[in-house]
Formats: sequence, C-alpha cells, structure tokens
Amino acid sequence: MWTALPGPHWPDELARALATTLAAGRGALAVLPDGRAAARADAALTALLGADHHVLLTADAGPEARYRRWLAVSRGAVRCVVGTRAAMFAPVRDLGLAAIWDDGDEAHRDDRAPHPHARDVLVLRAAQDGAAVLLGGHALTAEAAQLVETGWARPLTAGRDTVRATAPLVRTVGGGDEARDPAARSARLPSLAWQALRDGLARGPVLVQVPRRGYAPRLACARCRTPARCGRCHGPLAAVGADEALRCGWCGTEAPGWPCEECGNGRLRAVVIGARRTAEELGRAFPAVPVRTSGRDHVVDTVPDRPALVVSTPGAEPVPEGPGYATALLLDGWALLGRPDLRSGEEALRRWLNAAARVRPQGDGGTVVVLAEPTLRPVQSLVRWDPAGHAVRELADRAALGFPPVSRMAAVSGPPEAVAALLAAVRLPPAAEILGPVPLPVTEPGRPRRTGEPPPGERWERALIRVPPGSGGPLAAALKTAQAARLARHDGARAWVRVDPPDIG
Repeated sequence: MWTALPGPHWPDELARALATTLAAGRGALAVLPDGRAAARADAALTALLGADHHVLLTADAGPEARYRRWLAVSRGAVRCVVGTRAAMFAPVRDLGLAAIWDDGDEAHRDDRAPHPHARDVLVLRAAQDGAAVLLGGHALTAEAAQLVETGWARPLTAGRDTVRATAPLVRTVGGGDEARDPAARSARLPSLAWQALRDGLARGPVLVQVPRRGYAPRLACARCRTPARCGRCHGPLAAVGADEALRCGWCGTEAPGWPCEECGNGRLRAVVIGARRTAEELGRAFPAVPVRTSGRDHVVDTVPDRPALVVSTPGAEPVPEGPGYATALLLDGWALLGRPDLRSGEEALRRWLNAAARVRPQGDGGTVVVLAEPTLRPVQSLVRWDPAGHAVRELADRAALGFPPVSRMAAVSGPPEAVAALLAAVRLPPAAEILGPVPLPVTEPGRPRRTGEPPPGERWERALIRVPPGSGGPLAAALKTAQAARLARHDGARAWVRVDPPDIG
C-alpha cells in the first residue's frame, strides 16, 4: 500500500515499478482512474523504456487501435499494459505486478452488473497468478487499510520528516481566525482566503477547488428561504448564467419570472454556488489576472507557471507546468462532508489531498487553505497530511458499527412484495443479519434516475443483509440461487440485488 508523496513525481515512480517487473521477466499491469492519469503514466513509461514496450488501453484510442493493442497483449507480443478501468481484464501473460492508482476514485467501480471494482479484480488476479499488488495514491481507503491490518499487505510510506519537507502548509478557517475576522466562519471567502489568493498570485498560479459545477445549481427565495422548484416536475431550479433564464435541473424547462409559492416574492438567493459563478466572482475581484475553468464539460490538462486563477471541480485539476501551484483554496467543504454517505469523509479527504498534492512544498511557499469545520477528522488529517491515520480510524469505526469492508453486505430493493418474497426464499448463511426493510425515497417525475433507484412514482423498500467476514461468497451464492428461481418461475415483481452497495447512508 503505497502512500505517494505530494508532488508531480508519482507517474515516474509507478513507471519504475512496472519497468522493474518487466526486467524480471514478468508481465505488468497498471490501472488508473481516467485518461489523463493514464496518459501521464504512459509518457513516463515511454521515457523510461522507449516505445513498443507497453500499450495504452483507454477509450480515447478508438475501437480499432484498442482492439489491435488488446490482441498484442493476448498473444504475448506486449507484456505491459497501462489503461483505465477496462484494462483490469487485460490478458497479460505471466502477470508479475498488478498496480492501481487512487483506488478510492469512483471511476474504478463499474455501475453495470456485476459491478466489478478494479481494486478487487486486480487483487483476485494477483492472488491467482502469484503476482504482486501495488495500491498507490495520495489518499488511503478503508479497504486498503484493512489489507494492511490483516497482514495481507505492507505499507510503503515515507518518514514524517520527508512528508513535512514535500507537503504544503495547510491552514484552516477556525481557531484564532474568528477573533480577528468574526465573519470568517460564515463567509464563503473570508479574509484569510483572500490574503492567500493575493500572496499566491504574486508567485504563480492559484488553484481554487469548487465541489459543484455550473453557475448556481441550487436557489431559494431571498425572503423566506423556500427552495426554488420547477412548476412542471418540482425539480430544483438552477441559474445557468448571469443573464440567462432559470432552468429546471431535471427536465430542463425554463422558468422566467419565478414567484415564491410561500410568500410570493420574486427575488432569489444562491444556496449553492458552482464553479462558473466562482470564476466570475474571482475574475471581477482580480481583473488583471487570467481565469481558467476546468470541469466535466471542458477539462484543462496543464497550466503554465505564471500567475493565473484556475477554478476546477474535484478530479479536473490541471497539472501545473512548474514546481506546482503557489496556493490552493478548497472551498465549500460542507458540500463534501455533509453528504449522507458512508464514505463522505474519506472521499472529501481524497479529493483534498489530490488537489493539495499539486501545490509547492511549504519550504517554497506552498499554502493550502481549506474552508471546512477545522475540528472534523478529515480536516485534521489534511492538516497533518496523515491519510494512513485517517484510514485506520475510519476502519475502526466501521468495525465497531459492522459496516463494510469489515463485514459484507447485500442490498435487496424493489417493491415491498418482491423484497419480502426474495427474503423468504433465500437460504442465508449462518450469522446473517437482516436490517429492515425500510422505504426508499420516491423518485420524482423528471429527475434523472440513478442505478438502483425506483422508477418515478413507485414506492420501493430496501433491506440490508449483513454477514461476518468470510461469508460473502455463500451470501452471494444464496441470493443468486433465490433470484434465479424467482425469475424462472416469473414469480411476481422483480427485486434488485446488489452486493456491497456503495451508497449505504
């Protein structure tokens, strides 16, 4: 379990691990979360070994080139693969190293059945083929911490002195800052953040991470704070630009002249501010500084080493061409930490660490300002740059509560009669515990439907089945048998089964 140091050197280190495996006469495979990260690892490996010693498997290559490269790997002509999630199944001959970068990224999880995760697939392949596994990243997941705790894996981390020398200075809005600036806790950009922006722009590019994309994705009445809803589907109204009409975020219907249903007021306030509006506000505050945005619609790969404001959503941060960003602002921490999700703290820390790792070391003036409650565990772990400690404590909390990855869970969702019928038909392994069923929120018409959610207007329930470690296989087999029997008999409505669901709240 490799906890990489801050800085831009991780592709070179990963390339050396792959090259060492090839020099030993074994095959090597590296899976990365997106095409940009795969391209960086591909460039580092090409610089180290030269061309034609490995192949890059990404969707950007196109179907013809991708299939040609896949055949070269299958026939043994090439024994090293670098790619995105689908590369986890690449038929590398005599696999000696299976590596994955940033295993906590949700891009490694396939939302289509049977929902394989690249980390789990690579661990299984390595165990079957007698290969080594390298799980690398700036952050550490609870699953990786469990592998270390059980003795299956060993940690690969630098000493604290080395970490302090390479990490930027991380500051929070809290503590003594409220005494000097009473509005620091409530303001979106308190005086500490403005000062960090000014100081950073005097030395180089500044990164501003905003959790939400768009302009103003959530609005409310300026008088009574009632959320602004669409009159057609009751979806949230959003502002897509400063001079554009309001538009529903679900059905896309425009809503000019929206009146509040509670008080009749027509004025609105932004509840959530997106990356586009943040860039607009910063551009007005610093008119002489260029502002660049990077997000899902347009991802910027690199930025030059000169003063500029770079506003980015998590995961789309451009790579600086110099020693790194002079300063990074991590805005709206509440939006990441306040999600009703088991992994909200772990995911927030992962996104913060990935952004902060692109900032210059503290000795070179690198500073990170995080706007979140300073007493929370993820914030303190970021200040200390201690992802391993956060993962260990997160694992201990989940063990006390019986949550994955310490236990194995299966979610059975669907109409109440379908859930009840499947639970009655399944032969659960010993020590299995059924939690629920409980009703799921009703999907409103027009809202985009996520995987596993009920169709609009239907009322579904969900039951969780929890088993101790070592019983995950029997649980999955029992559920598969019961589900297959019900489908073969066309026995009523269908229930949705998912093992280890990622959205346990």
